[in-house]
Amino acid sequence: MTIALDTTIPCVKFAALYQNPLLEDEAGRESAAERRQRAALTARAAALCAGCPFREQCLTDAVVGHDVAGFVAGTTEPQRREIRARLGVTVAPVDNDTYAGVNSGRSFNQEEIARLRTANPTQPLSSIAARLGCSVSTVKRHLRKANAMSKAPKPVRPMPPTKAQVMQVAAEVVAPEPTGSVAA
Repeated sequence: MTIALDTTIPCVKFAALYQNPLLEDEAGRESAAERRQRAALTARAAALCAGCPFREQCLTDAVVGHDVAGFVAGTTEPQRREIRARLGVTVAPVDNDTYAGVNSGRSFNQEEIARLRTANPTQPLSSIAARLGCSVSTVKRHLRKANAMSKAPKPVRPMPPTKAQVMQVAAEVVAPEPTGSVAA
């Protein structure tokens, strides 16, 4: 006798649920029907995540390691931002330029671009781009990176939070608000 177990994790098995635009995007101006549908989808996804054996690791990665979009490990993007804020965690934005094919194979010296801009602050960025043989967007991107690097670094947390710390704060953030007690 052979017993077949379905070991597919919920976010893979029910990918259409987790990739639903109502779960992917943050709540904005939406109708009452869309709010009800978002609430139903969120409740279903949360129930599925609650039973996942990888929930702790998934949530820890989504809070500490990566800025993930959509509904992950029983949490929404705003909830994960709140968890990060309470834990004092900052996550660096992902540089998708290399994946998007922005890099033409030629590297440009970020310091040189910043130096040229500092030396010629009134010169249009297009002239710097022409001088270096790159696009204006490349010049802008390197100037943004140089600007971000020049700002004072935020205090670095010596150790990232543990899974237990992440789960404890997540429980506080995701916990339903108490109802029924009204002050007279």
